[in-house]
Amino acid sequence: MMERIREPEIMNDMEQAIAYAKADFSESNQRFVDNLLKDFKPYLNNVLDIGCGPADIPIRLAKAAPAVRITAIDGSDAMVGLAQKAVKDAGLDMQIKVVKGYLPGIALEKHSYDVIISNGLLHHLPNPLALWEEVKKLAKQGAAIYIMDLFRPQSAEQAKKIVEKVSGNEHPLLKRDFYNSLLAAYTIEEIKEQLRQEGLGLNVAQVSERHLLVKGLIKGAE
Repeated sequence: MMERIREPEIMNDMEQAIAYAKADFSESNQRFVDNLLKDFKPYLNNVLDIGCGPADIPIRLAKAAPAVRITAIDGSDAMVGLAQKAVKDAGLDMQIKVVKGYLPGIALEKHSYDVIISNGLLHHLPNPLALWEEVKKLAKQGAAIYIMDLFRPQSAEQAKKIVEKVSGNEHPLLKRDFYNSLLAAYTIEEIKEQLRQEGLGLNVAQVSERHLLVKGLIKGAE
């Protein structure tokens, strides 16, 4: 197994953010929302999306569950701007609030969320425990956690093959970032150890050739 190679944490470059926002993640994002609804629909009241990007997942979730209220945060000014515009254009301002926020130390009320979701954030973090600590801080007792991310391939060559298979026709910037993200991703065993360190009894499983999913219920407030 190759060693992890870190990548830049925040996507603040506007060209980079726009390329990401224009990319077609519709199939994987819809599957994320569909599976979230299947697993945790009764919990979907006050939801927090950490690392929301252009807000495609919050928008899909809000349309599928009209009673849900979503706080969507991202650390990138460029992404926050794109997300706010997308939410406004979708007419979902009353359901989704997009705010800028950094890990660690998100300025939100402790233990106030019924569901915490995240898709594709963990591999960006130099210290992955920052995410799990925020989850413990912000989740209500018994809250549902649903976090998807890439996992690191066995080799750089395997990572290149995945990029070409999945996004061969995408913008060169997107392909570069996807490759770097695969190299920066954590393995399932590494994430299991992170969760053990934080005392989070969540399940970790491979759900595609490149994705893993962390899900479960929070035992209680810290």
